[in-house]
Amino acid sequence: MRADMRFILASSSPRRRELLASIQLQFDVVPSAIPEVRDVAESPEEYVARLSREKAHAVAEKFPSDWIIAADTTVLLGDQLLEKPVDADDAKRMLAVIAGRTHVVYTGVTLLNVAKNWSETRVAESEVRMLPLDARDIDWYVATGEPLDKAGAYAVQGIGAMFIDSIHGSYTNVVGLPLATLFAMLRKAGIDPLTQ
Repeated sequence: MRADMRFILASSSPRRRELLASIQLQFDVVPSAIPEVRDVAESPEEYVARLSREKAHAVAEKFPSDWIIAADTTVLLGDQLLEKPVDADDAKRMLAVIAGRTHVVYTGVTLLNVAKNWSETRVAESEVRMLPLDARDIDWYVATGEPLDKAGAYAVQGIGAMFIDSIHGSYTNVVGLPLATLFAMLRKAGIDPLTQ
């Protein structure tokens, strides 16, 4: 990494950390503490875009010269927004709702550098279809603990992968950080990820 260029991931998500590390970008992790509360009038796209911007700006207050990467992910089924479950029962409810159906995963990504007056936010969208699941499947999966801190109550990169019938769109978006979107944003900002 160039000495004059530092990247910060504004997220405590281990999935986002792993994805960013997978493209060999060197970065530090500084989680933001932005409350994830949707305004009633916001669309899912507006919601994740706003949260990613707020997370980026919160971290940039302390690191105005660094490149901040922030993201937020949510799941939509019909008109229901399925965020992280509050407990095991909530996870079971979510899984029962999305099983056998197609839902949409949205991730807002913000790339921000205050000193360079650069800010861009994009939203990636993927359709995911889950296999039908019965109560035994759902109880077993929730008992693994994996669904409890995931939007939509499943991890496509973990045990939950065996329940996913199909994905249309970015797989890494479903995990929590759409890498192709981020790559395009870095290139637009004049950053070549291949030389970092």
